[in-house]
Amino acid sequence: MKRVNERRPGVIRGFKSGIVLLVLFVAFAVAMADRLARTSRPNFATAAAPDAGSLFNGQCAKCHGRDGRAKTTRGRRLHTRNITKAEWQDDVSDERIFNSISRGKGKMPAFKKLSEAQIDSLVSYVRRLRK
Repeated sequence: MKRVNERRPGVIRGFKSGIVLLVLFVAFAVAMADRLARTSRPNFATAAAPDAGSLFNGQCAKCHGRDGRAKTTRGRRLHTRNITKAEWQDDVSDERIFNSISRGKGKMPAFKKLSEAQIDSLVSYVRRLRK
């Protein structure tokens, strides 16, 4: 006659092995997910930088002109700033240019659909327009 409280060592050993395998699998999956996230994350700052010229021409040149001097019809009508002037470039910080693009300022609209990386690349592009 079997005892009711009799332990079955084979079942317990199998259960422990299953738990150990599950813990190892979860640890491996977490480590692989972390590694994959670090290696496949695109670097938008470098990806957007070469595109800054076309971004500027598509978004900013309507008022500021392709050369940044605001000599367009719309630029003259709206009294758009000449962003190539050394005096203005010396007086304004990168943060202020970033905020003007992202939030708008005066008659300049906010460009809320641009990513931070795209705006950073535009700030660098504006700095390169200095005369």
